[in-house]
Amino acid sequence: MRFSNGVESASFVVSSNLLRRPLETILELHADISTKQEDNLWFKVKQELDLIVIAFVASQINLEEPEQSDFVSSSALKDNNFPVFEFLCNQKFPCFSLHKAAISLFCHHREQLHQLKSRINSSKPLIVTGHALGGSIASLFTLWLLENLATGSGRKRSPLCITFGSPLLGDTDLQKAISRSPLWNSSFLHVASLQDPLPRSFISTNVYKPFGTFLLCSELGSACFNDPDSILQLLVETRSTVSDPCDQAFHIHQYSDIVQNLHHKAICKAFTLQPQNMALSDSLEASIIIQLEALGLSQIQQTVVEKLKLQEIMLQKKKDLDPSKRLNDMKMYMAYLEWYKKYAKAEETGMYDMYKKHRNEGEQDIVWWKRELTLYWTEMVEEAEMKPQREGAAFRTRWLFAGTNYRRMMEPLDIADYYENGGKDYETEGRSKHYQKLEEWLKEDGITASSSGGLLCTTNKQNVESILTLDSCFWARVEEALIACRDMMMKSGEECSSSRQQLSEFEEYVYELLKNYAVSPEIFLKYSTYMRWWNEYEMLKEASSDSKLASFMRNPDNYKLYSMGAFDFQ
Repeated sequence: MRFSNGVESASFVVSSNLLRRPLETILELHADISTKQEDNLWFKVKQELDLIVIAFVASQINLEEPEQSDFVSSSALKDNNFPVFEFLCNQKFPCFSLHKAAISLFCHHREQLHQLKSRINSSKPLIVTGHALGGSIASLFTLWLLENLATGSGRKRSPLCITFGSPLLGDTDLQKAISRSPLWNSSFLHVASLQDPLPRSFISTNVYKPFGTFLLCSELGSACFNDPDSILQLLVETRSTVSDPCDQAFHIHQYSDIVQNLHHKAICKAFTLQPQNMALSDSLEASIIIQLEALGLSQIQQTVVEKLKLQEIMLQKKKDLDPSKRLNDMKMYMAYLEWYKKYAKAEETGMYDMYKKHRNEGEQDIVWWKRELTLYWTEMVEEAEMKPQREGAAFRTRWLFAGTNYRRMMEPLDIADYYENGGKDYETEGRSKHYQKLEEWLKEDGITASSSGGLLCTTNKQNVESILTLDSCFWARVEEALIACRDMMMKSGEECSSSRQQLSEFEEYVYELLKNYAVSPEIFLKYSTYMRWWNEYEMLKEASSDSKLASFMRNPDNYKLYSMGAFDFQ
């Protein structure tokens, strides 16, 4: 069934040795700790042939004290010269909060932990583990290790953090910051018994939020959950299963017994769970019930099942809205725009002017294509900017060609809208942020303005008839040049001198584009805005006879030679 992999994932985890070795290391650490040892955090590094396991154990805290649920913000850590988690922040999530007791303990032992971090062999797989508050320290230490992956320095392998009975670590912003990277989020597996009160310690505050995968378990079975809202809902609804809410000492030995029992059941079981009510036709509901029955929660209220269904549906809708899954539709819209471009050329107008002239005259198709493409690429850019540095760079490179092609095709239409609505200074006042970011991607990738989607300048010359103008703001500069011409006719003195200087610079700009075959020949079409500018400029007699652009423009045969890639610029 589509949503039933939670039971299968849990079965795979408990049937393998994935949990055994972390548990063994924690138990060994407990045995090594002297009762007379005056400390509140201990760790053990276990080197094996194929694996390194780092286990953390911390002294217990009294979670009944109200201040134990308090937060510390990441900005406060930064102010105290401990900015180790700043790599999680970005413009959308500039700050998040962490469990005060956990982060205070982590900061108190920062020197020891820094030495531990520097000792880790980067060539072997690494499991970081801990029980109770030690699990929180394990999560923080893993986040610290993930910083190296985010910046591309140090360790190349992603660590796996496995906690047992750990309290929730941070707020919603922390969960969102971690979840923006699938690599980060998949680095955490939290094992929580239905009888353990500690993982439910702070859920009454409605502020703490889980992240990563939760393996909820009981003596009867287990199931994995990934959606934070579903995990939180189950932690709330299963509070009644806790053996003694006042007893916070759910020992690591009890987790060891549960895992051993589940391992035996998973190995021996030769059948797949089916919901008791076989008449269920809703596959999502049936899958949720299978997961609940695996945990021995078959009597849970139907309202809870409905809440879990709604959360799964919302999660699936988010996945369906993933920009990468809508790529085929976007390719189709771009193909329509290519057709529209050819049609406009046949009308001796050009795409820019065809759209500007008819955008309010029933051109509903192109308005629809434009809106859908803009929405898609705005979301795509936003997604890329949210990703960690290393993942974001790879993401941007992968989408660079498509994004550049979109920008060069679509931004002129936005420019047409902007100036038809009375706008001025598009590049500084009206340009969308996502166009700016797409252009930055191109520059960051090392592709110069003399290339088109990775094609060199010489190739542009051979194919200039079919290229898109490389500078997607070209038409904004044409519109500004038209405004400058009109200003010269109406103004005098310094204002006129400023417009004259602007037009002179525009001449040089256009000639440089032509020289590099970086502008589409459609600018020479009879009804184009560019030709309208040139005619007005000529009438003002501001185009000096020795201007390189004037020499080119005054001979219409040059337009055809340019379109063929045959004009010899000297």
